[in-house]
Amino acid sequence: MTDNGPLYLGFDLSTQQLKAIVIQSDLSIVSSAKVDFDQDFGAKYKIKKGVLVNEQEGEVFAPVALWLESLDLVLQRLQEQNTPLNCIKGISGSCQQHGSVYWSHEAEQLLGGLTADKSLVDQLAGAFSHPFAPNWQDHSTQHECDKFEETMGTAERLAQATGSAAHHRFTGTQIMRLRHKLPQMYTSTSRISLVSSFLASLFLGSIAPMDISDVCGMNLWDIPSNTWSSPLLDLASGGSPDDLRAKLGEVRQDGGGSMGNVSSYFVNKYNFSPDCGVAPFTGDNPATILALPLRPLDAIVSLGTSTTFLMSTPVYKPDPSYHFFNHPTTPGQYMFMLCYKNGGLAREKVRDVLPSSESGDVWENFNKHALETAPLDVRKEGDRAKLGLYFYLPEIVPNIKAGTWRYTCDANSGEGLEEVKEPWAKETDARAIIESQALSMRLRSQKLVTAPREGLPAQPGRVYLVGGGSLNPAITRVLGMCWGADGVYKLDVGECVRVGGCV
Repeated sequence: MTDNGPLYLGFDLSTQQLKAIVIQSDLSIVSSAKVDFDQDFGAKYKIKKGVLVNEQEGEVFAPVALWLESLDLVLQRLQEQNTPLNCIKGISGSCQQHGSVYWSHEAEQLLGGLTADKSLVDQLAGAFSHPFAPNWQDHSTQHECDKFEETMGTAERLAQATGSAAHHRFTGTQIMRLRHKLPQMYTSTSRISLVSSFLASLFLGSIAPMDISDVCGMNLWDIPSNTWSSPLLDLASGGSPDDLRAKLGEVRQDGGGSMGNVSSYFVNKYNFSPDCGVAPFTGDNPATILALPLRPLDAIVSLGTSTTFLMSTPVYKPDPSYHFFNHPTTPGQYMFMLCYKNGGLAREKVRDVLPSSESGDVWENFNKHALETAPLDVRKEGDRAKLGLYFYLPEIVPNIKAGTWRYTCDANSGEGLEEVKEPWAKETDARAIIESQALSMRLRSQKLVTAPREGLPAQPGRVYLVGGGSLNPAITRVLGMCWGADGVYKLDVGECVRVGGCV
């Protein structure tokens, strides 16, 4: 391990893990560590896949204390590897998007008074007005989503202002619902952070501002006007927009540079240098964009728990069927994003219905049937094409309830679409779910990409695959067939989001 600086520390606070990576200026990795929430703290916090679920109300949320304990633990694990933390010159990171953390009126004082002889979770017990952070899988806010779109007139007008139509997981609707459900908690809240600004706050020792890209995942930021939306603040706050504006704070416009030096807690406890800077933290999807700067028309597809399709573009063309965000570091650039709840988890549901293989590889039968099934299961002339929709959770695009729907149509013309009342062979679903996800991405991105030649539908240029699903050869092969791009490349960048956070 080198101790020749400077070094940079990046974090990835995802749904199920907290990962840390230390890199050099040339992006080579010096060391890394992780905390798996279920393995390390599952028994204590009663979580499953990193979250708690209230099925009755559609709530999905995480204990904030879990993240505090995980931060101390991941830094301890870096120390155990003899990582030269004193050589780190800058800290940043990426976090799951749309989650929100609610600080008490004592938070600033507690953050500024941390001492090395006690843990974060012990010292910050009184720093939160609400012990839980809503997770992106939450689907409890349909009423609030309806009100957001009614306030702006239509879903199209809401998307024009905020970059997105109203979505369950977006922070503005979550704030509105929690204000109704827990009015005393809302009154007791001094500041509201996104998960990214929450993690940055711990390192700064004071509440950090939200960054210019992650703030676009709230349905509260007016992107063309570059300010908070007054009518939406009024709605979410119940007629007290100035109070909510104060809780949200100012948004940091500059995605680069330092917000200040690291808190003395980390200097005294983990031997960080006092002049180590803390840069803005952002969401996991903006961080992925930063990890691989894209050429025009190229795309990144992250095949994780959810599935996301990302492009960088100088053109602002919002639409209710997808998302636009400000670019995290480059003014005048935007980030186009499609996000599906039913990504990796949905593929796992289809996988788990199939018989287990003798080898013990849980994906073996899924992959076998995905590759052996013909495209759209059209094996011979006259066969009808098979198409499926697999939404085990209420989906984002389209905004639709949970359910599984199967259809057939004419394989040549696409006409005569008919719903299949009885499920077809479960082996067929392995290919059908991959095709369904890929074709949805291609269809919904067509306004921003071009046709390779006349008579063909629009398609992205090059597609770069990251995330756990990118390691699966059957998934990547079928995706490539569906997209018809100039090239589909698997990036062996297990540290992609953390590197993006460092960058």
